[in-house]
Amino acid sequence: MNLSELGRSAFSLWWPGAALFAILLLYFLARPQKLPEGSRRQSVAQTSAAFLAYSILCLAIALSKHYFLATSHFVALALAMLAASSFLVGLYFEKAKPLMKVTGLMLLVTAASASYGNWFPQNEGGFSPTKEVKRTVYDMTSQQLIDEGEKIIFGGIGQNNTQGAIGRGQCPLCHLFQKDMLSNRAPNLYGITGTASERLKDPRYHLGKPQGRDTVQKEAYLGSGTATNELEYIAESLICPSCYVVAGYGTRGTNDLESPGIKLHKPPVSLTFDDFIAVTTWLYAKDGQRAPSQDEIELAFKNFIPPIDWNMVSRQGSNDPASAPIYLLATGLEPLDDIFTRAQCVACHVIPGIGAPARPIGPKLTMKSVAPLRLKDPTYKGGARNTREYVIESILYPSAYIAKGFPDNTMPKVFGTKLTGLAIDRMADYLSQLEEGNAPPKID
Repeated sequence: MNLSELGRSAFSLWWPGAALFAILLLYFLARPQKLPEGSRRQSVAQTSAAFLAYSILCLAIALSKHYFLATSHFVALALAMLAASSFLVGLYFEKAKPLMKVTGLMLLVTAASASYGNWFPQNEGGFSPTKEVKRTVYDMTSQQLIDEGEKIIFGGIGQNNTQGAIGRGQCPLCHLFQKDMLSNRAPNLYGITGTASERLKDPRYHLGKPQGRDTVQKEAYLGSGTATNELEYIAESLICPSCYVVAGYGTRGTNDLESPGIKLHKPPVSLTFDDFIAVTTWLYAKDGQRAPSQDEIELAFKNFIPPIDWNMVSRQGSNDPASAPIYLLATGLEPLDDIFTRAQCVACHVIPGIGAPARPIGPKLTMKSVAPLRLKDPTYKGGARNTREYVIESILYPSAYIAKGFPDNTMPKVFGTKLTGLAIDRMADYLSQLEEGNAPPKID
């Protein structure tokens, strides 16, 4: 209990009334000739009693104000003070005596009850709370699995048709999921369970050669797919995106043998076996197909995740949000070009000195040239004052300015939670130096 804080609070309540009582006392003491001796003494006594009761009242109010929610000890004490104040007023003021006595008695009984209730041992009820059961996908129904997969992909149930919606799986950063829509960054995943069969028959599927890995591990074989059925193809494409690259979606200059996609079992996405089972179940449900069992899906992913990495994707076995991993695309400590790659910027934009997509769907990021012009554009809705602030604003709030010829809501609006401040600062520093017609700055 902080006595100095309590005293200051009580004094702020007390001093205006105390000044009034002091004036009354001085009045009665300074002009006794106008009052009979008995009346003078009675007036001084009543004023003094009222002053003391008022002081106790201010202290009780301050005590309740500061400690009402802390412990019932102080509640009982404040009630006892109010009771004492009521009795004191009733003692010296005859007309108010009945009311003050009743009020004081009620407050005293209440204070005693609060004190006793706090002192009496507190027993728990006759039941124990049910322990939280840590669920895995093996405990979920089919619909729960589908819902969980949708949350991983889009960030929430019912968000699969919302443009810009993105979950921790990061899939919508590159892929579309709606029928008959052309995806420029990566293949449209609508009907993937059916198109997987067609891709397995593609003569290009086995063109590549192993790139220095044991064939049992089936990892990072450029253009060398090894899946034998649709389920394995889905697992392989999520774990080893370069094992087979759909024509036209490869990294520029690799002849569609290398994919710009990331391995989803590794940082920065780091999905677990449970996550892969839920996502795969949602993909099958989206296509109106019955999903394989949890065991079958997990086995398919184990075919393409090297055993040495299995500990990365083993189920967490915990529903505690505090123990859940934080899914960051970049921390800012990575090499600069790696930050842009992890954030998937080069999947949409031409960034001089960093890279360019095969099919750009966003404006070229020569920000030193274009930012000053955009800040003066009447359609600009942001609050940036210079190029660097504009770049940061464009990363965090891409709808503040829509570049001519590019539709709104194409760029995800989640980078404020997926990139650290350091990562965004380093990106802004670099992009602010890019000028049309000039060589890009050297990357440290």
